[in-house]
Amino acid sequence: MTLFKQMNQFSISQLAQFSGIKAHTIRMWEQRYNALQPNRSEGNTRYYDNSQLRRLLNIKSLTAGDYKVSELCVMPDKKLFKLVEEKQNETINENTDYFVSQLISAAINFNEILFDKIFSHCILKYGMKDTYLEIIYPVLARTGLMWCDNTLPPVNEHFINNLFRQKIYTAIDSLPPSTDSSTSWLLFLPEDEFHEIGLLFADYLLRLSGKKSIYLGSNVPLKSLEGIKKEMLPHNILLFFVHNVSVDAAQKYLNDLCAKFAGKKIFVAANQELINHTKWKKEIHWLTSVSDLEQELML
Repeated sequence: MTLFKQMNQFSISQLAQFSGIKAHTIRMWEQRYNALQPNRSEGNTRYYDNSQLRRLLNIKSLTAGDYKVSELCVMPDKKLFKLVEEKQNETINENTDYFVSQLISAAINFNEILFDKIFSHCILKYGMKDTYLEIIYPVLARTGLMWCDNTLPPVNEHFINNLFRQKIYTAIDSLPPSTDSSTSWLLFLPEDEFHEIGLLFADYLLRLSGKKSIYLGSNVPLKSLEGIKKEMLPHNILLFFVHNVSVDAAQKYLNDLCAKFAGKKIFVAANQELINHTKWKKEIHWLTSVSDLEQELML
């Protein structure tokens, strides 16, 4: 299968993930209203293309408005585009699901202008912190980017990831330098961890609270932390396990990290399986939500 075909072929389960609409609901809309018209592969497998995914996202974006689903499903694409455009030009009073759907649509179609316009609306309405919680995280969750489930073509994944990183970097750059020299935080992703959106947002929260943040980014080998230890010993360590690392591997890694930074607090964000494991050193503090970090920072 060529790269172009991979980028332009989606299963109904992928449509459900991108749109937040259950697969059986999508099928019902097809049967009742002819909302989508799936194609057939050479092996007679049903699939959807970019135009149909965009159509579904537009329908989802408009469901909270003045039109019923039955009306939206039978509208031609031109009419749906016009309604979406009108909503984009209205006073910003939409719910978060509208912005999530439109950002996904813009990213899948590599429409950076639309992406920037929608994101700017989100910042104006919610601010950076709530935009992450209400918009960015749901987008990442729907596309599977956060957990690397490979349902999104790599080019789209990189596109979405880089756009969000640019936005968070801009928000970080707008903050004044830290004046708090009493508490420093070291932020990084372990080796072979590359998805740093969550870590970047943590960096933003730390700087917003006036804390000193030493941000190393992604894919940091454990042995390279020796330099930080010698030059500037941080008070706190913060890292994310984005991949589904095993309990044994995580335990060995964190034990080694505790040995390198004896007596320091180590904050870790990870999946529930790791968090529920009981045999962790007392230095390990698990972050189950943004509010956990905010409480630590007393924001």
